[in-house]
Amino acid sequence: MEAVNSTVLKDGIAAITLDLDETLWPSGPAIAGAEAQLHVWLEQHAPAVAAAFPPLQFAQFRRELAAELPGIAHDFTALRHEALTRALALQGESTALADPAMDVFLTARSVVELYPDVTGALERLSERYRIVALTNGNACIERAGVARFFTAIVNARSAGVGKPDFRIFHAACTRAGVPPEEALHAGDDPDLDVRAAARAGLRAAWINRSRAAWTGEPEAFAEFHDLLGLCEWLGV
Repeated sequence: MEAVNSTVLKDGIAAITLDLDETLWPSGPAIAGAEAQLHVWLEQHAPAVAAAFPPLQFAQFRRELAAELPGIAHDFTALRHEALTRALALQGESTALADPAMDVFLTARSVVELYPDVTGALERLSERYRIVALTNGNACIERAGVARFFTAIVNARSAGVGKPDFRIFHAACTRAGVPPEEALHAGDDPDLDVRAAARAGLRAAWINRSRAAWTGEPEAFAEFHDLLGLCEWLGV
């Protein structure tokens, strides 16, 4: 099938930057599962923290900390580690427990269920293009089982900024070895992926799995309902 909507040219694309959460897999179940496993671990190793900060309260604690520490708000790993460190200190527990607690969370965070189209699409895309994972999140592509398809991964932690900042897109282009105008970014979020990529000088593809209506100002982008649509549009 051709693109659902396309106002960008596909000629001259040499690399693809690809979002992860909600583009390759639903992130909600993975994060919820990781939060639950972390809480069980805290019940066993830091019960006072588990009692004072069940998952919903800990999430609120992290949001408040992000507002207090904007310098690390983009880095979800650093922010969670700092929140755990402070929660442990507040409850009189050893702050050294923050490191193994993070290991528990990050391992579980990358246990994902790929959308049905993803493996086949990545196989086809990676045969022609260099693909760089580009994400604000902290999922591990090795643990998620898709690392073999990617040239590199650029996330908010490694780039020092998160989407929609143009610098993270340019960092991904650098890792792909192409200028922005030769890269196509594909992702699910109209603002963080589509608009941000276009404004950073990349071509943009909206992976609109939910078939939502575009709202706000128009942008030049190609629209697909899954990654196989993107493959067929690119002719791979």
